[in-house]
Amino acid sequence: MSKITLIKPKKTFSFEDIKELWKYRELAYFFVWRDIKVKYKQTFVGISWAIFQPFVAMVVFSVFFGTLAKMPSDGIPYPIFVYSGLLFWQFFSSALSETSNSLVGNAGIITKVYFPRLILPISGVVTKFVDFGIASLILVGLMFYYNITPSPIILLILPLLLLITFIAAMGGGLFLASINVKYRDVRYVLPYFIQMLLFVTPVIYPASIAGKWSFLLALNPMTGVIKASRAALFGTEPINWELLGISLIAVLILLAIGIIFFKKTERYFADIV
Repeated sequence: MSKITLIKPKKTFSFEDIKELWKYRELAYFFVWRDIKVKYKQTFVGISWAIFQPFVAMVVFSVFFGTLAKMPSDGIPYPIFVYSGLLFWQFFSSALSETSNSLVGNAGIITKVYFPRLILPISGVVTKFVDFGIASLILVGLMFYYNITPSPIILLILPLLLLITFIAAMGGGLFLASINVKYRDVRYVLPYFIQMLLFVTPVIYPASIAGKWSFLLALNPMTGVIKASRAALFGTEPINWELLGISLIAVLILLAIGIIFFKKTERYFADIV
C-alpha cells in the first residue's frame, strides 16, 4: 500500500517559512529569470516600454501641469521634478499590479506542484528592479541636460528608498493577491485604485502644496520616498528623516498585515485558483 504524504501550509508565518524560502531559492531565481526573458528576450517593446511609459507620462504632465497649470516644483525644472517622482511611482505601481496577479497568473503551477507560494509575489516584485534600472537612464540624461549634479548621499539613501518601495509593493500585493484568488474583481478594480492613488502621492506636485493638510500625505509611505529622493538628487531641501522613518514603519506594518492574511488564506489557493 503506497504511502500518502499530505502537505498543508501553516496559518502563521514563522522562521520555518524563511528557511523554506531559502531552500527553494533556486526556484525563485527561475521565476525571476523566466519573467525577465519573457519580457525582454528577442523583443524591442519590452525594453522600450520600461522607458517609454514614464517618459511619455513626464511629457504629458509637463505640458498640462507644468506649462498650462503652472504647477510649482520647488525651483526644479518641472520635467525632471515629475520624472524623479514617476521613477519610484512606476516601480511601486507596476510591482503592486504584478504581485496582485502573481497567483492567478501561475494557477497551473500552483495546482500541480508544491513550493512556498510566497516565492511568486516576491519574484514578481524583484523583476521590476530591471525596469527601474532601465528607466533611470532617462533621469541621468535629464540631470545632464539641466546641468544638475546630485548629492553623493543619493548613493547611500537609494538602497533604503528602494527597500521601502519594495516592502510597500509586497505588503499591498500579498493582501491583494490573496483576495484576487477568490474574487477576480481585483484585477479590474486595481488599475483604477492605482490611478487614484497617484493623485494623493506628491508625484506631479510638491508635498508643500498641501499646506496644513500635508500631514495627510505623510500617511502615504511613498510620500517619504519621493520627497527624500528629490532632496538627495536636487539638494533644494534637507532630507526629512522623520518622514522617511514614518514611511518605513508604515510599510513594515503593511507587510506584516499582508503576510498574515496571505498565510491564513494560503491553504485554499490550490483549490480555488
